[in-house]
Amino acid sequence: MAGDRFLEAAALEGLTDRLSTVTRKFEHGLWIGESLPPQITPFAQNWHCLDFDAQEILAAQAEGPFDLAVSLFSLQWINDLPGALVQIRARLKPDGLFLGVLLGGTSLQELREAFAQAEILTMGGISPRVAPFADVRDLGSLLQRAGFALPVSDSERLNVRYSDFLALARDLRLHGLTNAMSERSRKPLRRATLEALLANYAEHHSEGEKLKASFDMLYLTGWAPHESQQKPLKPGSAKTRLGEALGVAEHLFKES
Repeated sequence: MAGDRFLEAAALEGLTDRLSTVTRKFEHGLWIGESLPPQITPFAQNWHCLDFDAQEILAAQAEGPFDLAVSLFSLQWINDLPGALVQIRARLKPDGLFLGVLLGGTSLQELREAFAQAEILTMGGISPRVAPFADVRDLGSLLQRAGFALPVSDSERLNVRYSDFLALARDLRLHGLTNAMSERSRKPLRRATLEALLANYAEHHSEGEKLKASFDMLYLTGWAPHESQQKPLKPGSAKTRLGEALGVAEHLFKES
């Protein structure tokens, strides 16, 4: 596969698909990043672009509040993700929508496994080589912790095939996915470890002459709270029995 920003293109398509299902018209949009993609422009009448600074503070020099905020990988390397989500929610009007995407789940699982086996074989242990990714279930909880209503997190997997390992490495570098962990090893990769890595990857993560690499796109959706939004019923407040709703007979079981 040719080296390009295919991950951004796929994630952008996922964002537009989800925004297209929202029937509301948004007036003030906040793009969390450097430049607004033209595919996103039609979803709000006017846009402001902001990003997090080195201290992970969302810049304040923009009009607001906003009724739509969108993030394309701008949260990927944020250390305090709950804090970042709180800042985004604070910029939204009541009943404003946040939609974001980041890589997570089991992304690059093939590379993780190949690296681990290569280091065990040649170095007798494992060092951090691939940054950890968030789990889709955890992200839903983080949205709720940040104060979003109706939080939803879902994932889409993108499977990519490469002609060789160097092509994969070039794409990771192009997307800024090289190892950014502070506790990573600063020593150059040993030749023996690299050879073991390439051999393991080719043996266990290939299809024909192609190497496999998987990427999980995790999408986050949340609304700033508003009194008009749906709220869960209190336990025991249902007026219809479950058996009636399902059209089946109910049977009582005696405790033994």
